[in-house]
Amino acid sequence: MEKTLEKRLNRSEVPTEMTWKLEDLFQTRLEWLDALEDIEKDLVEITAFKGSVISSANSLVNSLLAYESIMLKLVRTGTYVSLRQSEDGTNSQNQSDSLQYSALNTKVNTALTFIQSELLHLDKALFETYLNEEKELEVFKLAVEEILESKPHQLLPETEEALAALGEVTSAPYRIYQTSKAADLTFDSFVDENGKELENSFAMFENLYEFSPNHTVRKEAYQSFTKTLNKYKNTYAAVYATEVKKQVALSKLRKYESVTHMLLKSHKITLEMYQNQLSVIFNELAPHMRKLANLKKKQLGLDTLHFYDLKAPLDVDFNPNTTYEDAKETILKSLEVMGPEYLSIMEKAFDERWIDYSDNVGKSTGAFCSSPYGVHPYILISWQDHMRNAFVLAHELGHAGHFYYANKYQRVVNTRPSMYFIEAPSTFNEMLLGQYLLKNTNDPQMKRWVILQLLGTYYHNFVTHLLEGEFQRRIYELAEKGTPLTANTFCEIKGNVLKEFWGDSVVIDEGASLTWMRQPHYYMGLYPYTYSAGLTASTAISRRIASEGKPVIDAWIEVLKAGGSKKPEELLKMAGVDLTTSAPIKEAVEYVGSLVDELDSLL
Repeated sequence: MEKTLEKRLNRSEVPTEMTWKLEDLFQTRLEWLDALEDIEKDLVEITAFKGSVISSANSLVNSLLAYESIMLKLVRTGTYVSLRQSEDGTNSQNQSDSLQYSALNTKVNTALTFIQSELLHLDKALFETYLNEEKELEVFKLAVEEILESKPHQLLPETEEALAALGEVTSAPYRIYQTSKAADLTFDSFVDENGKELENSFAMFENLYEFSPNHTVRKEAYQSFTKTLNKYKNTYAAVYATEVKKQVALSKLRKYESVTHMLLKSHKITLEMYQNQLSVIFNELAPHMRKLANLKKKQLGLDTLHFYDLKAPLDVDFNPNTTYEDAKETILKSLEVMGPEYLSIMEKAFDERWIDYSDNVGKSTGAFCSSPYGVHPYILISWQDHMRNAFVLAHELGHAGHFYYANKYQRVVNTRPSMYFIEAPSTFNEMLLGQYLLKNTNDPQMKRWVILQLLGTYYHNFVTHLLEGEFQRRIYELAEKGTPLTANTFCEIKGNVLKEFWGDSVVIDEGASLTWMRQPHYYMGLYPYTYSAGLTASTAISRRIASEGKPVIDAWIEVLKAGGSKKPEELLKMAGVDLTTSAPIKEAVEYVGSLVDELDSLL
């Protein structure tokens, strides 16, 4: 049997042009270390305000400006070390630096709890007086008002300080998960039907093998992948259970009605909006997805459709590849509709090395965009030469465009909107790419393929992440009842969610029930469901462009520039979408159904 095992590059072997330019953050690691020392010095100076934060308008504005300054430095230094860790989690220096920054971040947050504690004693009427005296306070108005609104859930200053001091401990579950995933998990190689031995990794499985047209490759890669997950399930369950118990305990300490109420507080939406997003899609999208699954089973000539077949290309003989350079040109053309200013931002991303697209040992899986204030966004992706990755890259460029605008037009305290809105600009770009590709082909086979890519976007946001959100909803309900959270519990709940959604259209095996181990989103509050909220909004807005054109685009650019200066409900209403009702969600689900029906007719 022939063995031609292809080795992945070590980080040091990756060509520079495939990496992001971290020198825009800090020229050298020594410069980064100097910045950490500067933060230590600033910390001494800012504590001089302790006891006098709200004593006068001048004292308040100076306290907040000092706080803003130190936060800017923390963002920059934290982004640098985070990106270093993401590019190579096996590098011991990166691991050590990450811990060093984490310790400093905890120290700063602990030392600065006095600012929030003192602000909680600020009378609203007095704050209005201060606003009239010091115009620069207007920048901090929204942040201060949110702190005042949180007063019923604040603990004694000494308790808040103690909790902040435990920051490294309370953030440990996420750090342990990410470190183990990057540095510990190794996967057996596997052999395809031609006797070729193929290496496996988290990134290769999720970005390449899951999308393979070859059934043997999908099956063998999946078995290799889930075999390793199964070995670690008890350890990962202990880590995730700790995260869940932490959130439940904090919600009780802070006297929230439930852990869900607490976690939704930062999203700035109602419980009804959260429940609508999960329930409407879970129940009403399922029939459309089952129809798609049955179409796929028939088209692929399979007796049964397994979980590992769900991302297989439906057109086995038509799976157009694309190089990174070709994808770049296609994406830029699809975004020309946004106007020259927005397009210039996208060109900067490619030309000025905002994007790290290698696939090297130790690199974080998936894709993300990090947007440090005062520099520029950074995008991570492990590029594989298939068109699906073009949609992923367009998605992250949507985040980059959003925060480039927000960072330019807002102060740092007002740049970031709530998680509920965060995925709208990213999925909006995916919609534009899909519309562009459909508009520029008359080939039924290519049209069919593009529809499948759009369905891939909905699958990612309305299925993968939505089902993560449903899993979270059930897990937190169990946790509040005191149900023990073990690997068996997590696997049972995840398996049930998948089976209820897919019915008898897909075989849900034990490996599928381990899917809760694959994403870091569970350690980020109620993040998963927000992907569907963002796509619901971007579906409505992108479809309006076709009929209304430039006014919709202009309104959307203004929304991006607004950053986090408004609540998500207000931001979306600026763009003509009302997500306080379930109507836009139902409209998006119906649109997915129309795509499935069109695909059926093309087949």
